[in-house]
Amino acid sequence: MRSTDVVIIGAGAAGLMCALTAAARGRRVVVIESSNKPGKKILMSGGGRCNFTNMWAEPANYASHNPNFCKSALARYTPWDFIGMVTEHGVGYHEKKLGQLFCDDRSKAILEMLLGECRKHGVELHVKTGVHRIERTDDGYDLRTDIGQVVTESLVIATGGLSIPTLGSTGFGYDVARQFGHEVWETRAGLVPFIITDQLKPLCEELSGTSVDSVARCGGESFRENLLFTHRGLSGPSILQISSFWNLGDVVEIDLLPDRDALEWLEDRRATRPDAELRTVLAEVFTKRMAGLLADRWFTNRPMKQHAPPELRAIADRLSAWRVVPAGTEGYRTAEVTLGGVDTREVSSKTMESLRSPGLYFVGEVLDVTGHLGGFNFQWAWASGHAAAQVV
Repeated sequence: MRSTDVVIIGAGAAGLMCALTAAARGRRVVVIESSNKPGKKILMSGGGRCNFTNMWAEPANYASHNPNFCKSALARYTPWDFIGMVTEHGVGYHEKKLGQLFCDDRSKAILEMLLGECRKHGVELHVKTGVHRIERTDDGYDLRTDIGQVVTESLVIATGGLSIPTLGSTGFGYDVARQFGHEVWETRAGLVPFIITDQLKPLCEELSGTSVDSVARCGGESFRENLLFTHRGLSGPSILQISSFWNLGDVVEIDLLPDRDALEWLEDRRATRPDAELRTVLAEVFTKRMAGLLADRWFTNRPMKQHAPPELRAIADRLSAWRVVPAGTEGYRTAEVTLGGVDTREVSSKTMESLRSPGLYFVGEVLDVTGHLGGFNFQWAWASGHAAAQVV
């Protein structure tokens, strides 16, 4: 049997941040990871360059049944605090767009920084290690694991959600929460592409790989970013963002001309380029292939002067308020995050400690806090992990 101050289950972003911060306070920390290496999501993030935070992260960038919960942790560990650590370790980074910060080189730089801090402060890390039983004791928690019995004063659950199961994600954290009396909100895939199966599917297939600036709207939310056509349906940042606010059967409204009043633009072209075909006009804003397909599939490709005002209005309405009803999403297989999770009304917003079982903490994605696309979920991992590490 081994005894320690803190056991953290999960060696992802939140778990490693919690570990290195607690160990720096002089706490004896053991981290247990079920997969064969730590930080797998960190390594694959941002196309291998790790979108490690967003300079403009604030509570409004997070979805939760308890929207005020994230405020305390985000205020006490800001993007600039993490940027300070990155700078101190000489990790080069740049802003890609919209406050999104990426490594200049590979994501491995962020993981090496976290692991280096863990080693520096004596964190004990065990990979390929399962946890088979957890029991509450008078002094803390008793764990039966692949490395034997481990007893601890504080137990931190940093196991993440269900997204990308090939990286080792499971529902373990939710099971622990329920074991100790917590409610868990229903989970579903978030920041995930849509699947299209109706008459729109052939268009998606033919335009696969084509990207276009757009505004996607659903559930009272809207996001302006690129939309990407795929063989299975629709993807790209605007679609991933709005997917977190979509439910089966909902209509997604897409504006393919976000910088224009579509009707005014078409009327102007009818007046100034009366002999130009509709496909030629649409090619001013879309790729030639997309313009041709839209002109042929959605409308009637004729010279602009032959389109009567009611026709122009119908074309404008379709381009600025294209209504799509997805058949579903690609699910956890490709989802970047998991929506739902441990009910935060039963967790301290200041310390991340369970209000039902003293000494038990939840950090990161296992909680019902989900950020927008663009580095916000990593910032929640750093902030929540840091908050728990102050008191474990």
